[in-house]
Amino acid sequence: QVQLVESGGGLVQAGGSLRLSCAASGSIRAIDAMGWYRQAPGKQRDLVATITSRNSTIYADSVKGRFTIYRDNAKSTVYLQMNSLKPEDTAVYYCYYYRFNSWGQGTQVTVSS
Repeated sequence: QVQLVESGGGLVQAGGSLRLSCAASGSIRAIDAMGWYRQAPGKQRDLVATITSRNSTIYADSVKGRFTIYRDNAKSTVYLQMNSLKPEDTAVYYCYYYRFNSWGQGTQVTVSS
């Protein structure tokens, strides 16, 4: 099993930046794929970005060119750098560990206009 702890959310003005962190512990491997999802009020949880075992990345169209997912295997941490934030990026952001189908507790990101 794996435990995921997210941090870095908060309130930011449109055009600003935030960096989310997801620290993993437990039966983790550096090659495992991890991702970030988000859920806005009244909406389903959607993929934001994934980083695969070979450090390939996949992004939702809505965040391409603005968000970057990357990992630090020495710290067992995956990051989501979010730039040029928009009000529509407001959501709870969740870290996901694919091999164990495990979710973090979520961190709130609020972008004001």
